[in-house]
Amino acid sequence: MAPPGSTNGDGEQVLVEENLFLRTLILNRPRQLNALSFQMVSKLLELFVAYEDDCNVKLVILKGNGRAFCAGGDVATVVHDINGGDWRLGAKFFWKEFILNYVMATYSKPQVFAMPETALGLFPDVGASYFLSRLPGFFGEYVGLTGARLDGAEMLACGLATHFVPSARLSLLEAALCKLDSGAPATISSILDEYSQQPHLKENSAHHKLAIINRCFSRRTIEEIISTLEREAVNSADNWISATIQSLQKASPTSLKISLRSIREGRLQDVGQCLTREYRMVCHVLQGEVSKDFFEGCRAILLDKDKNPKWEPSRLEQINESMVEQYFSKVDDEEWEDLKLPAKFTFSASSLAKL
Repeated sequence: MAPPGSTNGDGEQVLVEENLFLRTLILNRPRQLNALSFQMVSKLLELFVAYEDDCNVKLVILKGNGRAFCAGGDVATVVHDINGGDWRLGAKFFWKEFILNYVMATYSKPQVFAMPETALGLFPDVGASYFLSRLPGFFGEYVGLTGARLDGAEMLACGLATHFVPSARLSLLEAALCKLDSGAPATISSILDEYSQQPHLKENSAHHKLAIINRCFSRRTIEEIISTLEREAVNSADNWISATIQSLQKASPTSLKISLRSIREGRLQDVGQCLTREYRMVCHVLQGEVSKDFFEGCRAILLDKDKNPKWEPSRLEQINESMVEQYFSKVDDEEWEDLKLPAKFTFSASSLAKL
């Protein structure tokens, strides 16, 4: 019998396939690049919770239908709902999404999985301040602030992925996993090893720039990061440096400042603490009291698509420490409360804080 919340009909946004001890969850909004709706997040949370308590489930695979795995949260719909008059509708979506992220990050069973946030006027959320802060050196600051897109080889090299399986072999891998009668991580890892390859970093990969990234993105403020990059550019003809400067200059100044602080704080926190803090931050973003850049970014990039957002404040020097601090404080609203994460009595080693 399928667990509560199992969905298998046409038009359903999350499809479920059952095979012995394996459950495959398929994100099914291909025309929206599988962007997560509130319905999808709710269904996934229900299924993950049910499977964790089901002794007949040893392994969960999450994949996307169509050409994309998942384009992240459906923020365009969130903005549409908020424009209807209540920012709490958006907060409800992120509350549910962050709970799902926490359940998956602390999951007791193996999972197999077959974001340019600052450019949108938001910040790297859904626990990104946890995993970005744990990348080699200051590579996480670089990725989080510039919105750089990483390919499979880069994901593997920096530690965001454990295996690289070519697309042509994914169906073979899934078939092998379907035959498993054990959820032992070592057994699953050995099968992944069998179908994976060691990809080579491209010559122009940012991962080759770690020395420069560490020199520049280790600086205390966004202004110091940019000025250090500019000094590097004077002594180098590397186009990567100028492109990085341009990415930072095009991004929302407010988002850059709160993102940098968020990643830095994430170095000292576990995944639950990161999600709780990020929920506070996203609620302030939705309220739009300090800046409405999130809504402007969605307009320019997702709705009107003119790719010409008008950020306000428009310059880094217009954003003081008290404005940044507000994003990290409790929300001044009688109906608001901090994110309440489900009790977990055991944690994976990767979910704990690292220095």
